[in-house]
Amino acid sequence: VVHVTHAAVSQQMQTLEANLGVALFNRETRTPELTPVAHEVVRKARKLIADYDNLVPSILADDGLGGDLTLGALRTTLTGLTPLAMARLTAKFPKLGLHIRPGLTEALVTDIERGSLDAAIITKPHLMPTDIKFRELAEEPLQLIAAKEEVEDDPITLLKTRPFIRFNRNAVLGTLIDNWLRASRLRVSDVMELDSPEAIASMVHANLGVSIVPNLAVRPRDPMPVKQMPLGPDAPTRILGLAHHKDQLRTRVIDEVYAALSDVIAQAHKEAARP
Repeated sequence: VVHVTHAAVSQQMQTLEANLGVALFNRETRTPELTPVAHEVVRKARKLIADYDNLVPSILADDGLGGDLTLGALRTTLTGLTPLAMARLTAKFPKLGLHIRPGLTEALVTDIERGSLDAAIITKPHLMPTDIKFRELAEEPLQLIAAKEEVEDDPITLLKTRPFIRFNRNAVLGTLIDNWLRASRLRVSDVMELDSPEAIASMVHANLGVSIVPNLAVRPRDPMPVKQMPLGPDAPTRILGLAHHKDQLRTRVIDEVYAALSDVIAQAHKEAARP
């Protein structure tokens, strides 16, 4: 919130256009849109701001591994992957100030574009903005979860006959689940729609319904005790990754974030493969 009226912003933009001598907005559309020249101005301005933010780190030769890092993260990663990886990162680079902001993929990507996030752990969307780079971390097949006391072992039967606790359809994950249900011609009886994986697991644990969630690459240390069932060979898969702006100049710190996340995932795979 910047506490500036629309009229004031409009006047400031008109003054900026007059000073630059170029049109920054196409006002023929219902909602004014940036012109091609304006997009280039934004790109150059972003680089100038990044250069300024990295001025001291570059002089101190710490490659940006000091100062603050603002990382967005999906809530499904906040009890496993994110804390373990960030603990590794901050132990290795104690001068790095870390700020974590939870959110859904679409909102996190928007914040990266706006420059309010340095990077974010997201689900790969169907369409990725051209100015955002996505680096894959893991594939997480979706699975059905049910209460421990549930006697039925067929996931399709459970989806058809039990109340369904749905993941938020505004999320990429929720859309992925909904598309699979439609493609499989499965009609479910929704009883609630949540965007917290912990809340969903708690509701399932209380035997209030079944749900579809990712089989996490890195599980929480104390997961909710529920039955887990694969959805079969055509089960949808969530692709988890790290996203950042292509013009991001703090490349070293972003590489270190990606490395920490990858190391934690690799360690989890090794532990899961042990007999």
